[in-house]
Amino acid sequence: MTTWIRCHWDEEDVWFYFEVDAEGWVARQVELQGPTRTPIAAASLAEWEQTYGEGDLDAYDSRFGITAERPISEWEGHNPEQLTSEEFEEVWGPARRQIASRPR
Repeated sequence: MTTWIRCHWDEEDVWFYFEVDAEGWVARQVELQGPTRTPIAAASLAEWEQTYGEGDLDAYDSRFGITAERPISEWEGHNPEQLTSEEFEEVWGPARRQIASRPR
């Protein structure tokens, strides 16, 4: 079962939005920073794995970022807020478009 959550990291003023699979692994992740919620990452694990297989991982990482490397259930101090898939998509789509439109 897929779930969607968000949480805030106060120290850096970053909102994290996650799409999490049944095993707790992050499938997609968005990071928005500051009061204007500027997208700093919008990564997909499936895209990352495909790019890894193609050998162009640095380009993907530098543009879209990476997803969390361990299941969310292992995180300490994590207090997630549940989202609907629609709420996640409302953040994912604009963040991806904004990051993709930036010069490389």
